[in-house]
Amino acid sequence: MARAKIRANTHGPVIRARDPWAASAGKTHQLLSEEERARLAVLASIARFNKDEEIYREGRRADAVFNIITGVVKAYRIAPDGSERITAFLFPGDVFGLSEEGKYTNAAKAITPLAAYRFPVSALRSRLAKDADLEFHVICKLIHELRETQRHALLLARRGALSRVVMFLQLLENLQAGRGERTVEIYLPMKRSDIGEYLGMSLEAVSRAFRTLTSRGIIKSRDRRHLKITDRNTFDEIAGDTASAS
Repeated sequence: MARAKIRANTHGPVIRARDPWAASAGKTHQLLSEEERARLAVLASIARFNKDEEIYREGRRADAVFNIITGVVKAYRIAPDGSERITAFLFPGDVFGLSEEGKYTNAAKAITPLAAYRFPVSALRSRLAKDADLEFHVICKLIHELRETQRHALLLARRGALSRVVMFLQLLENLQAGRGERTVEIYLPMKRSDIGEYLGMSLEAVSRAFRTLTSRGIIKSRDRRHLKITDRNTFDEIAGDTASAS
């Protein structure tokens, strides 16, 4: 496992819930009470990772669960040819570290500088065994990775490359809104190649889709990390069109 810089924890963890596909769902809400946050805080340290630093590998012993404070993580699996197959992007408030039979079910890497609460599995298991309400809230968030896998499968079922990219942008926009951030622009912390791995598309196909959206006046990019939707009606139509042409 990559070495992380760890310091004492001074703030309680934030575990939020929101369906990122539901634009009308409003802002995220905090799953934990202040008392529950305090009870979890005593178990945690803060781990910091550099951009592109590995957090853990698929199949390694699962010794910790993480709750993101700042930054973005990609969860992925390694294909037989050695390439990455990204299954989820994780954002502040998300919990990750899902395991099966004591081993991580996927790998995780920071795609931006990352700060996260780190909970030793043994200490977390002991605490949750004594607190049913806290256990319920933490488990609800841990299965976020499973929900992300289901949403990922739904997105990959889209036949058109253009609709996949638009749905992905819609997801990012809804997540920003859920965190209470402005959505005048959509922020893309990940590389185009990461987007391609997530959407099951080549880098060339992703770039072509962005060029098409731009040339049709549907989006406008300030740079590779920031864009705005300039034709909302067409954008929403493409997002709902499973047969959108690539």
